[in-house]
Amino acid sequence: METGPPARDADFTEFTASAYPSLLRTARLLTGDRHTAEDLVQAALVRVYLHWGRSAAWESPQAYARKVVVNLYATWRRRSWHREVPHALQGERPDGADDATGGTDTRIELRRALTSLPRAQRAVLVLRFYEDLSVEQTAELLGCSPGTVKSRTNRALERLRATGALTGYAGRGAR
Repeated sequence: METGPPARDADFTEFTASAYPSLLRTARLLTGDRHTAEDLVQAALVRVYLHWGRSAAWESPQAYARKVVVNLYATWRRRSWHREVPHALQGERPDGADDATGGTDTRIELRRALTSLPRAQRAVLVLRFYEDLSVEQTAELLGCSPGTVKSRTNRALERLRATGALTGYAGRGAR
C-alpha cells in the first residue's frame, strides 16, 4: 500500500466522507446551531488531518475525531469567532428526515433543552445518550473521572426534568 501524500490524502478524504455526518450531528447537539457545528467540525477535521499520519496507531479514527470535536467545543469560549452569530438564510430548510434525533419538532425541542444546560452537562448528555458511550468512555473523552460523568449526567437530567424539557421522554432514563 502506498503511504505517500496522495494515498494519505485519499484515505483522509474517504474517512471525512464517512465520518462527517456523524460528527456534524454530534456538534449540532453540542452547539445548538448548524452553522457553529459546521465550523466546529471543520476545525476538528483540520486537526485530525494534521495528525493523520499517525492514524494507523489510533484504535478508531472516528473516536479520535469525536474526541477532537468535544475538546474543541470545550475550549471555544476562549475563541473570539465563537461569538459570531450567523443569520438564518431566507427559505432555509431543516435537515433531512434521516437525522437520528427525529422529526423537526423533536429536533427543535431537543436543541432547546440541550442549549439550556451548561456546556459540561450538555457534552455529557450528548456523549452518553446520543453517541451511546459508556460512563468510562465519556470520562476518558472529557478527561474527567467516571464519578464526574455520573454527577453531571444526574444534574443535567434533574435540570431538564425540573424545566419540563423531558416531557415525552419518560421512558428514557439514565443507564
